[in-house]
Amino acid sequence: MKRFAILTLATLLLGCQTINQENITPLENEVLPKQQNNTSLIIGGVESVYIPPFEIPFQARIDTGAATSSIDAQNITPFERDGEKWISFDIVNKKTSQKHHFEKPIVRKTSIIRTFQEEKRYVVHFDIKIGEEIIDTEFTLNDRSKFEYQVLIGRNILNGRFIVDSSIENTLH
Repeated sequence: MKRFAILTLATLLLGCQTINQENITPLENEVLPKQQNNTSLIIGGVESVYIPPFEIPFQARIDTGAATSSIDAQNITPFERDGEKWISFDIVNKKTSQKHHFEKPIVRKTSIIRTFQEEKRYVVHFDIKIGEEIIDTEFTLNDRSKFEYQVLIGRNILNGRFIVDSSIENTLH
């Protein structure tokens, strides 16, 4: 990168022809940035996501600062099934009051730091539909009843799929 910056500066100062980064051979151990994936969709700061078996979508906050996505869950109760750790919980769509009960294997427990406090959360797998894509990924279970959005979409879903423009909303149908 240092070599590229020096060559670019020299070009600008001398008024020479523009140097294309693709034509520069990296120095040993130098890593050039990856090219942006041209197939990424631009999405807004809030998008609709479908969570089966719910028929009506949830409005989700898109959060590039969150590593893992999160979903509003109530009555979170860990239990054991056939020697494995599982969890039961309810999700209620605030818009429709439609409620579904889930029982899923626990993928792991994670620590979330919020306002200088560490919070332990269970992580499970969920299928969600965002845009035209169905994604099987990890979600932390959390009581989000005090938040405006019941679903938070983090980098585990965004990376390599979406570019976020926080000045727009609801770009996907």
